[in-house]
Amino acid sequence: MTEITDTTEVPEPGGSSEGKKPRKGGKRAKKGPMARLALFYRQIVAELRKVVWPTRQQLSTYTSVVIVFVVIIIALVFVIDYGLSEAMKYIFS
Repeated sequence: MTEITDTTEVPEPGGSSEGKKPRKGGKRAKKGPMARLALFYRQIVAELRKVVWPTRQQLSTYTSVVIVFVVIIIALVFVIDYGLSEAMKYIFS
């Protein structure tokens, strides 16, 4: 049977980390603000290329569905508002 031994070395408190400096912000900290801004815009363009854009027919269909839905909601709110206002007039007049 083999014996399992723990060979992990733990650094002593107060000891140096073998001359390594801690990283400050990784790769992003090395770039200037203009380079980061350019990277940001390149990433935006790359994401926009992944988008599946609707066709003209799909867009007109979606638009008409939204307009019809909004008109229905407007009519519903109008009916409820008119009914409540008439009820208040009847109660308080």
